[in-house]
Amino acid sequence: MLSLLFARRYLFSSKSRSVINLIATLSVVAVAMPVAAMIILLSVFNGFEQLIRSNYSVFDADLRISPTTGQSFLLEELDTARIGTVAGVEAYSAILEQQILMEGNDRQATTTLRGVDPNYPQVVALEPAIVSGTSRVELGELDRLLIGQTMAYQLGVRSLADRTMYLYALRRGSFSTLVPMGNYTRARVEVEGIFAADYADESGYVIAPLRFAQRLLERSGRASALLVGCREGQVGAVQQALQEQLGEAFRVENRDQLRASFYRLMNYEKWGVFFIALLVLLVASFSVIGALSMLILEKRDERITLRAMGATHTFIRAIFRHEGYLICGLGALLGLLLGVGLTLGQAYFGWIEIPATSFLTQSYPVELHVGDLVLVLLTFAGVAWGLSTLTVRTMIKNKE
Repeated sequence: MLSLLFARRYLFSSKSRSVINLIATLSVVAVAMPVAAMIILLSVFNGFEQLIRSNYSVFDADLRISPTTGQSFLLEELDTARIGTVAGVEAYSAILEQQILMEGNDRQATTTLRGVDPNYPQVVALEPAIVSGTSRVELGELDRLLIGQTMAYQLGVRSLADRTMYLYALRRGSFSTLVPMGNYTRARVEVEGIFAADYADESGYVIAPLRFAQRLLERSGRASALLVGCREGQVGAVQQALQEQLGEAFRVENRDQLRASFYRLMNYEKWGVFFIALLVLLVASFSVIGALSMLILEKRDERITLRAMGATHTFIRAIFRHEGYLICGLGALLGLLLGVGLTLGQAYFGWIEIPATSFLTQSYPVELHVGDLVLVLLTFAGVAWGLSTLTVRTMIKNKE
């Protein structure tokens, strides 16, 4: 359109070079920085969320079936054969969990024992998390234990040569103060492998065979939950089908629901940072107001000439609105290229490293989402429209 051609000439024509053009160039850079920062910050939060999700996968299956009331249930109460026939279900595994006391190498620690049946590796990808030893918890009739790196450090397990552990579980029933050790069941077990996950799970869980856990916890034939693995993209449909099948006696939860409070907190932090960056963007955008105001004042004679040639008041305002759009658009494009470029560079080359020893990752994780790019650009488009429209309406009155 004609007004856009005028605006482009005012900004790029070699005959119109002045201090105002320099200010406009600085305005482009000023708005590009917050746009790039918003893209990078959102990508960093996405990266950390995906990193944590991948480590949670050591303990979280696609779906978890647990009793609505109580901490455990009889396995015979669940028709597992019928669960296996639900479309989208690939595998299922029963687990039994309870807090215990561990002792080894003259050290003690409390943790949660998770007893798992032989189908567990088909539901939860445990093997990739093993950093020492193997992931086997059943060697024929022998029972073995898997512990996290943090727990291994706490109990002084420097190698699998120090692997003898003693597990204590509070005995169900009466409690006696006269014979304290009679209040606990005790078992001796060897460590077969050490796994890596996030800090909470490494110190909070140890894995053993289900049969071993049922004996130690005195819960024969019982389980805390049934973990279900689903085909990709069918988790929602399987969850709905299983909930309808099981009724109110059991609840079926997916990974996000199991970690709902954590993901909610992550979202709060992510959007909190987004709005802080948006505030910085608004402050930086005031440079656009200054550049546009000075341009309107400088082109006062040209405006009078255009009015004499028959240009309408609306047309003249459109010229300077488009001037503001061009400045903001160039800033958004520069910020987009800078933000995407730095994010992809960090993802592929890991330029910025985390200043701490970590087994999870050596550099800051990033993950670029197209939805975040669209959100940033739409948000900035709204800011650009508001600033340009308000400035032009204020500077160019109807009576001019």
